[in-house]
Parts: sequence; C-alpha cells; structure tokens
Amino acid sequence: MDDFLGVPIPQLDVWIQRSVELFVTNFRPFFQLLRLPIEQLLLCVNQVLLSVPPALVIAAFAALGYWRRGPMFALFVAAVGFVMGWLGLWKYSMTTISIVSTTVAFSTIVGIPLGIVFAEYERAWKIAKPMLDVMQTTPSFVYLVPVVMLFGVGTVPGAIATIIFATPPLIKLTYLGIIKVPPEATEAGQAFGATRFQLLRFVKLPLALDTIRAGINQTVMLSVVMSSIAAMIGAEGLGLVVLRGISRLDVGMAALGGLCLVLLAFTFDGLTQPSARQPRRVTGARRLAMRPRPISH
Repeated sequence: MDDFLGVPIPQLDVWIQRSVELFVTNFRPFFQLLRLPIEQLLLCVNQVLLSVPPALVIAAFAALGYWRRGPMFALFVAAVGFVMGWLGLWKYSMTTISIVSTTVAFSTIVGIPLGIVFAEYERAWKIAKPMLDVMQTTPSFVYLVPVVMLFGVGTVPGAIATIIFATPPLIKLTYLGIIKVPPEATEAGQAFGATRFQLLRFVKLPLALDTIRAGINQTVMLSVVMSSIAAMIGAEGLGLVVLRGISRLDVGMAALGGLCLVLLAFTFDGLTQPSARQPRRVTGARRLAMRPRPISH
C-alpha cells in the first residue's frame, strides 16, 4: 500500500464505492418510484411541444413574452423560435425546454414550501443551511455520479440531476424573502387578530413575492446550465448537440448548439425576471382588515 510521509493512505475510494453499491442495492426501487412523476411530466411536455405546429408554439411563447415584457420582447421571443427552427435544431430545443420546464415545476413544488418551513422554524433552518451551502458549492459534474447509480442514464436522470442542482437557490431566496418582511407589516397583521397562518398567507408571502420570483429566475437559469451538462449522462437536447460537436471536433455544430442555449437563456431570463416595481407594504394588512373578525364573548 502506498503511504504519505510514512502514514498508509486509506482506500477511501473503495469504501465509498462499496457503501454506494450497498445503498443502491437496497434503495434503488424507491428511487425508481420517485422517477415516475418526473418522467411522466417530462414526456408529456415534450410530446405536446413536438406535436403542436412550430408556428403555434412560437406564437404562444411570443404571447407570453408580450404579457411579461411587452411587444419588443415578444418580437425577440418569436425571432428566437424562428432561429432555432431555421438552424435545424427545433427538436433539440423543444427537448431542452421540456427539461427546463419540468425542472422548474418540481423545484418550485419542493423549494418554496421548504423555504417557508425554514423561515417559520429557525431550528430547521440552522440544520438545513450547511446542507444547502454544500449543495451550492458542489461542482455540477459531481451530481451526475450518484444520479447515474440510482436512476441510470438518459434524459430523465439528467432532469433529476438538474432538479437537485437548481433547487437550493429557490429555497434560500424564499427563506430570505419571508424573514425580510418589515416588522411593521407583521405587527399590523397581528393588530387585526391574524393567526400565524393568516400572517403567512396575507402579509409575508405577498411581500416576499418578488424575492421568491428572483429565486425562480435563478432556478431557471441554473436549469439551462445543468441541462447542457446533463448531456454527459445521455440527456437529450441542445446540450447533446454541443457535446457531439466537441467529441467530433465539429466547431460549427457546437457553436450552433451553444448559440441556441444562449438564446433560450435570454428568453427564460426575460420571462421569469421579477417585477421592478415596489410591493405595496400594507396590502396584506388591508386584506386582513376586510376579513370578518370573530366576536369575543
């Protein structure tokens, strides 16, 4: 056995490998069950995007862009859709959109409730914060190894890796948005006799909405990044185009895939950016004031 300064080097890699294999053997059916809803949603979104005529898809996204940012951004979104089809990468682009959409959906379902729980229970936050810090500082490639061992390879495991990678910022920003609610807003709600749940629903969440939207925006952008990296474990989409271009030393193919990824990132960023206007600080308290108060005896 090799040694370092006279001290034997432990075969830590062997221990980790055996531990992971034992874990996979015992718990793989459970993780395969977790895979089912992600797989169903991903396949459904992908089939819808590919079965609908491209012109209709472009029009739908342009209408969404008009609603979010106005006519100029709608024209940009329509131009992005046209470029993706014109370059012959429409199918790959729709697959990437499916992965990102699925990732954001599940990250939102998991991330926002966890952020609320951590904001309401400080002890839970103290336990979760180091774990979230580790998840955010871990290189994205590291997520691929356990995902492959638990879920195999392909587009669905790539989406699962993307969900794990993109959720921590949403949890943190949801937590931050709720704890940064001005104390006077909470006190106003309490003055109207609001319960803890009513304070959360009518005061804290409305005032934290822009911060939560910023967390969703970060999740979307990280999903675009990770969806391209997930091509290394067989995930389809524009990331696979870039990976094929690199493996074949085809700079043109890699450049086209990268260009479409950048355009999609710009599009998603514009669609999910939070509003710049300031929230109304008394909205929650006013809504509570309009609710009927219990009659005290």
